[in-house]
Amino acid sequence: MIDPDTAARFARITLAHVGREYPHKLDHVLSGPQDAATPSALHPIFHGSFDWHSCVHAWWQLLTLLRRAPDMPEAAAVNTRADAMLTPALVAGELAYLDRPDSGGFERPYGWGWLLALHDEAARHDAGWGDALEPLARAFATRFAGYLPKLTYAVRAGTHGNTAFALVLAHDWATTHDPALAALIGERARDWFATDRACQAWEPSGDDFLSPALVEALLMSRILPADAFATWFDAFLPDLAGGEPATLFTPATVSDRSDGKIAHLDGLNLSRAWCWRGIASALGPGHPVASPALHAAEAHLAASLPHLDDDYAGAHWLATFALLATTASLRA
Repeated sequence: MIDPDTAARFARITLAHVGREYPHKLDHVLSGPQDAATPSALHPIFHGSFDWHSCVHAWWQLLTLLRRAPDMPEAAAVNTRADAMLTPALVAGELAYLDRPDSGGFERPYGWGWLLALHDEAARHDAGWGDALEPLARAFATRFAGYLPKLTYAVRAGTHGNTAFALVLAHDWATTHDPALAALIGERARDWFATDRACQAWEPSGDDFLSPALVEALLMSRILPADAFATWFDAFLPDLAGGEPATLFTPATVSDRSDGKIAHLDGLNLSRAWCWRGIASALGPGHPVASPALHAAEAHLAASLPHLDDDYAGAHWLATFALLATTASLRA
């Protein structure tokens, strides 16, 4: 279980913004003046938290906290708000948005993966939230199934377009809810990444919140059997036991937490901690990288965990990545 004080802190941060409509950054194509509308008119559920995807994973975070820390003082508020928001009628409004012209690339692939993660968590609760969200999850699963076969090259950016990150979330969902999609994700991951060797890890870039190297490795740990993953990993990052590339062990410096892009680097520290812990778990304690990986995870957590709500630029999303990092071993 997550530490109760930590769970309460994360929940308080997120309850403060999950219904906050403004400021808001839309991912929205206007085909005419009739398409100019407020965030809540366009997205009856996911109009808070500054942008659609952050609101989706804010709900994932709240429901995950509710399950892992059901006695936290904020539990009643989470239940009440989830009952009001995660309903078939409001889901129908989110589905209607997907039917609009020019919506094919909406939130692809980051928001797609997070919506599947939210449904996976909601389905663990006996509250009807999973049933309500299932049509929306199926709609995004259908989009993944159509998109992945035509994606010739994986996107290896350290931001929202990253293919591997979205597929970690999608694969976790699909193993339970859509075996055919899980198989497709495994096939495409092998196509893109199976022959990768001697990764240089020239990162981070100035606004990364994902490590292209580590999140790729985390995806492969989900796809490959344990022995095959260890073999692949040793070739992908062959010098880790000696501390190289040093960039992967060094937490990012965040110079201005009020700058939304620079604040991404706190997310990088947290998502690296999540990756390092997941990779260490997949490798097992006997692997020479396992101990350095866990030490690196702790260093990255220490660098950014105190700063989750320093400014709204990070407060609207960082607690989700902190929860990923702090519960990584539980998921693995």
